[in-house]
Amino acid sequence: MWKVLLVEDEVFVRESVREIIAWEELGFTVCGEAGNGAEALDMIRRDVPDLVITDIIMPEMDGVELLRRTREEGYGSRFVMLTCMSDFEYVRQAMEYGASNYILKLSMSVNSLRETLRKISNELLKDGDKRGSSPAPVQEKTGTDERSTKGLQPLLHEEVTSHPEIQKILQYIHVHYPEDITVKSMSQYVMMGENYVSTLFKKKTGQTLIHYLHRVRVNQAIQYLCHSDLPVYEIGNRVGFVNDNYFIKIFKRLTAQTPSQYRQNQKSKPEPMTI
Repeated sequence: MWKVLLVEDEVFVRESVREIIAWEELGFTVCGEAGNGAEALDMIRRDVPDLVITDIIMPEMDGVELLRRTREEGYGSRFVMLTCMSDFEYVRQAMEYGASNYILKLSMSVNSLRETLRKISNELLKDGDKRGSSPAPVQEKTGTDERSTKGLQPLLHEEVTSHPEIQKILQYIHVHYPEDITVKSMSQYVMMGENYVSTLFKKKTGQTLIHYLHRVRVNQAIQYLCHSDLPVYEIGNRVGFVNDNYFIKIFKRLTAQTPSQYRQNQKSKPEPMTI
């Protein structure tokens, strides 16, 4: 099991995070809780967790300072930051110090937490940092975010310090890709004009926002095709395509194969490709 430390000065929020997730099903166990960064740093020194989920704004020591100190002292724990919309400058700093992700408190849900935990689990597996045994559900999806890291994740790192709003959109897409995402909803999310966001995203990433979203969804679909026996229509629905025909159309446009053809062709290959 991966060990998780929860750090949040608001007891209600901390308890909510602890209670809404079936941690062991995802290969994690909550090994401790802290009410501020100073207390958390002492706990990290005593028993290094695999993952720290921490609020950004806290008394005594905030989440960014906790992350900075943890890195300075050589601990490699993954960090996920809990934040409010007004904290984005702190989020930017946290990403520069190597935070894996952030979650907005107001939009925090079981799905967003589960997707984040799957992402972290795959990062830990990839780095060979495993300290326990992972359950079957995690093993089934081992490739999901690892494949995304190979195909798409570098884009996130390139943009993290140059334009925070685009980075924010990219992070959102990678966590919320199964949900209804449009240029309009993302422009509202970062509080910018729709046309401006559309132009800026294309300039910074080299592709339209919807094309990028399609790539993320198809890469996730590839992992389901290669690592599960789910029917094609259910895979399309799970990654955010509500229409079967549209899913097949986009998948074929990006891979030159239908999902069924892709699954059949990959059975004889050791490594799924990314697009």
